[in-house]
Amino acid sequence: MMDSFILAALAVCSLTAPTCGDKGTSKARSCSDIRQFYSGKGFALDGVPQSEISGEHLRICPQGYTCCTSDMEDNLAVLSRREMEGLLKEAGRSLQTSLTGQYKVFDGYFLELLNRSAISLQETFTRTWGLLYSQNSQVFSDLYTDLRHYYRGSNINLEEVLNEFWARLLEKLFYQANKQYFIGEDYLECVSKQIETLRPFGDTPRAMKMMVTRTFVAARSFVQGLMVSGEVVRKVSQVQLSLECMRAMMRMTYCPHCRGMASARPCANYCSNVMKGCLANQADLNTEWRHLAETMMQVAGRFDGPSGVDDVVLSIPSRIAEAMFTMMENMHSINSKLFQVCGNIREGGASSTGNDDIMKRGKVRVDDRLATSSNKMDKLVSDVTVSLRDMQPYWVSLPSVLCSDRVATGSGAEDKCWNGMNRARYLPEVMGDGLASQINNPEVEIDITKPDMTIRQQIMQLKIMTHRLKNALNGQDVDFQDASDDASGSGSGMCADNVCSRGPRLIAPVTDRPTLYPYLPENKKVKSSAASHNLPCIAMYLLPLLILLLRR
Repeated sequence: MMDSFILAALAVCSLTAPTCGDKGTSKARSCSDIRQFYSGKGFALDGVPQSEISGEHLRICPQGYTCCTSDMEDNLAVLSRREMEGLLKEAGRSLQTSLTGQYKVFDGYFLELLNRSAISLQETFTRTWGLLYSQNSQVFSDLYTDLRHYYRGSNINLEEVLNEFWARLLEKLFYQANKQYFIGEDYLECVSKQIETLRPFGDTPRAMKMMVTRTFVAARSFVQGLMVSGEVVRKVSQVQLSLECMRAMMRMTYCPHCRGMASARPCANYCSNVMKGCLANQADLNTEWRHLAETMMQVAGRFDGPSGVDDVVLSIPSRIAEAMFTMMENMHSINSKLFQVCGNIREGGASSTGNDDIMKRGKVRVDDRLATSSNKMDKLVSDVTVSLRDMQPYWVSLPSVLCSDRVATGSGAEDKCWNGMNRARYLPEVMGDGLASQINNPEVEIDITKPDMTIRQQIMQLKIMTHRLKNALNGQDVDFQDASDDASGSGSGMCADNVCSRGPRLIAPVTDRPTLYPYLPENKKVKSSAASHNLPCIAMYLLPLLILLLRR
């Protein structure tokens, strides 16, 4: 009988062997590793345990035996958020640098073209017409000044600029061609008003207006798109991560250290869910970000080839020269029509007509020097297209990029990685991208009815910029104000993917208890084992008592 009880007691002990600490594990484990790690992060070691303590006080990490106090847990949680925000800013700076580089290259090249065009006109017209040009050079320099200001974003109507240029040029040429007459300001004003009826410059003003407007509208909207893109990245990269994200980052990053598993790396799918939850609002930029990049690539495609930027900008002097010569050739008939409309003018000026002097000099030959530009524009368009294509998936690829260097890899990684509670396989499915997809995220608690307003405002900026670029593709002028101020706050009330129609989601209040995973009875078993490790086997206490009872 006694032998039966002894065998039964031994059997009970053998079944509970994992919880019966042997000679090597009966003592609490040392916390020397985390003390060194914690100190290396810049924290003081005051109050840090020398050996493991019971973890009922933990509010984020699993509550098994631990080397972390509540203060340590709080400090490491704040550190995890700060480090993640630093990584996001660094990633954003990298993209900003790319966009800024593209902006500088295109902006510098476009202004170089404009300067070359202005210098070409000045040199050629001075060489051909000498004093005639120098006395009227302000008309041409004002045109280029207005074109630069327009490109830079000034509130200038480009068509009015070009109309004003041709009207002033008509006045100057009429005056120079009719030096034998006394011509007053009132008469010149009448002359300029007849430009549409007379069409003294032939078809050049209309053709030039169409090409210059299309080119400058596209160029201005393109550089504006690059600037807006960079500004969106800067602002979104500075958005502070939520408290719920901080808790999730702490559980993934530093809770293994508190459990004495410093070498444990997060499971890949576990890290994906944490990052997708933390960056849910950022992922909602994806659709409009892609639309903007696609439209900018279409605009960039217009800069190359026939009637591209080089051809239009560098051909401005030759087009103006051709228009001027057309007027001089037809000056006799032009004068007759003007005298009928504006009245006759009396002679008394120079002995010869200025038109004779102009016609003697012949046509102006302008060297457009297009050959030296085409290869550079080809490369510019190619480079910017590659850059824009590469940046398209940026916002939805962030979670995988940020997880790539930290998740467990290699043989057996899926079974030995950190899943938020212990070293074990991670079973929940990976969430989709964006705020609406996080409604059942097991790692980050999110109210999907409350999107981040800063990010929603930036989504609106992307929409506005894309609309402007699409107008530019059609040659339609757009009003450029400071894009950062447009429709501020207009993101409020926006609903992604009809989320608002579902009604508000009930959010449970945050408690001090760790997250309970619905999938792992084995995790609970591990946790129970961790909480009771180093405790003597109950059966060993019962065995002497059974022997005494049987002897009685």
